[in-house]
Amino acid sequence: MLLTSAFVAFALLLVTVVVSATGVHLDRKRLFDVADAAALDAADSMGQDTFYEGGMADPEREAVLVLSDVEVRASVESFVAAHPEMLDGLHGVTIVEASTPDGRTAEVRLAGWSRPVLVSWVTQAWSEGIVVQARASARAW
Repeated sequence: MLLTSAFVAFALLLVTVVVSATGVHLDRKRLFDVADAAALDAADSMGQDTFYEGGMADPEREAVLVLSDVEVRASVESFVAAHPEMLDGLHGVTIVEASTPDGRTAEVRLAGWSRPVLVSWVTQAWSEGIVVQARASARAW
């Protein structure tokens, strides 16, 4: 009876850890999906004013669009604000980086808190959850 009780307790603990780890992994994948979609949107982020008023720099190496850090950051901020349903289950999502290193590639890095489903009541006293980060890039052609 004692051995059976110990085995059941161990099995429940193992299931709790696996379910919580899976939840954190899915939250990270969700954050990566948001970062990927935001980078793709930012790769097309040249504003109409820049294009039609002649504020566009000369294209480099066959590139049609030339991105700027300001336009990429604004595009990522508006994308994240416009799609809150993509961030369900994540808390405190922040834009760590939204820039373009070469004028053609939009790089986005997001961070947020994941609160494991079954062990959040245990970890809640010490932290807000587990930090998850995602990085994505998209290229403007």
